[in-house]
Amino acid sequence: MTETIAGPSLSPLEFLAVLAAAALVVARWLPPAARPWTAAAAGAVFGPAAVLLGVTGVRWQLWPVLAGGVAALPFALAPLLRRRSGRAARRARWWLALPGSAACLGLVAAGPLAAWAFPVPVFPAPSGPFAVGTRVVQWTDPGRPETFTADPDDRRTVVVQLWYPARQSPPGTPRARYLGRTGPEARTVAGALAAGAGLPGFLLDDAAGARSLAVADAPVAGGTERFPVVLFSPGSGGARTQNTAWAQELASHGYLVAALDHPYDSAAVLLEDGRTVRSATSSTGDRDADEKLAADWTAVRAADLGFVLTRLEGLDHDAADPLAGRLDTGRVAAAGHSMGGAAALQAARRDARITAVVDLDGFPHGPAAPALHQPVLALTQDVTPDTDPRYLPRLAEALAAGTAPAYRLTVPGAAHLGFTDAPLYLPPVPSLVGSLGRTGAPRLVAAATLAFLDATLRPAAGDPAAGDPAPGDPAAALSAYGRLTVQRPAGG
Repeated sequence: MTETIAGPSLSPLEFLAVLAAAALVVARWLPPAARPWTAAAAGAVFGPAAVLLGVTGVRWQLWPVLAGGVAALPFALAPLLRRRSGRAARRARWWLALPGSAACLGLVAAGPLAAWAFPVPVFPAPSGPFAVGTRVVQWTDPGRPETFTADPDDRRTVVVQLWYPARQSPPGTPRARYLGRTGPEARTVAGALAAGAGLPGFLLDDAAGARSLAVADAPVAGGTERFPVVLFSPGSGGARTQNTAWAQELASHGYLVAALDHPYDSAAVLLEDGRTVRSATSSTGDRDADEKLAADWTAVRAADLGFVLTRLEGLDHDAADPLAGRLDTGRVAAAGHSMGGAAALQAARRDARITAVVDLDGFPHGPAAPALHQPVLALTQDVTPDTDPRYLPRLAEALAAGTAPAYRLTVPGAAHLGFTDAPLYLPPVPSLVGSLGRTGAPRLVAAATLAFLDATLRPAAGDPAAGDPAPGDPAAALSAYGRLTVQRPAGG
């Protein structure tokens, strides 16, 4: 697998190879006067292009193109060689040539189609005033045993990726890898994500080779501004990087985003000691048993979120750390996607340090008590026949019991994976990633999250006479992104 960067579905060299291969196939069907020069020109382009691709690395999407071109090459050039040798050119009858030409043309067309369906992720440019830096840390909780293993000395360890406001890096500075710190880690995570979805691993090769828009270990933004903290838990079988576009957008607006890998729950977690811990959570097929398991896993994730917040508090007081004195751990949001959203809700129930919650299409698991005292934003997709009938009633119950306002935003055209980076690199099938486009869903989800966090974590006093919303009320801004339902506490 070659390393790729964000860009068009096909590079110029790949595009030339596709055109040349297609020309080799159709040359046989052109008027007699056009056949020789078309075949000669196509062969002169296809051969060097194929060699160059072989040297630089062939993406899996181009293998059908090369196969189709190689299969058509001898049939396109044979008449030219016969003419040069003085022999009469012979052509197969059309009804014999048609199936072969159709097969070769199908192979050539499959390449661009595959490149379009599984492209290199092109991350939306962050809209905030800050550049974005990122770093990865690993923390172990000495007071909490690892419940997924039988070793009594094993302690719970999490891997955390931080995105933060950074100084502008010089042009040409390499960007951080998308799915891992190193190429091998990115390929391992991509393979685990593909396996979890029942897909061959090579389909996510471009995602594994991609880079984000953040700079690894970039200097923290200058000044004395303190950054509110956003904790993020991915979906079951997901990865800490699955919402990179969302995290980069928040960081560009002055937030510190801490996304967790939960060992034995996330797709694949690479630890500092060289171990790779893969997901050990799976459905039993029994609804009641699965609900109990999900509640247990959610509780572990919620404890992970609280532990990371404690470590961030310590980091803020560590004079040797570049982020020391810059984290506002008095303004903290817990967020998550799918099961991560459930974990964010549970973390807020048990940890008063959390001041807001963002649930990205997450089914609430675990106890509904105590009541939530923090404002909540729940982003959901439209109800479909495939939606679990328990989902919305369970979510409504959790939000209605709170003592702070709760905002449920239904996003038309969204799908479950549309609340992650998936639209950037998976086929744009509405049932899979929604119908908001490659970057539409990530931009919308990040914008709605920002509107909520800005109102709840750093509200600015408005002017009621001018029609400004009350401080801390994001309702007016959120209504621009979908159908908004506001649940206010009694007397609120």
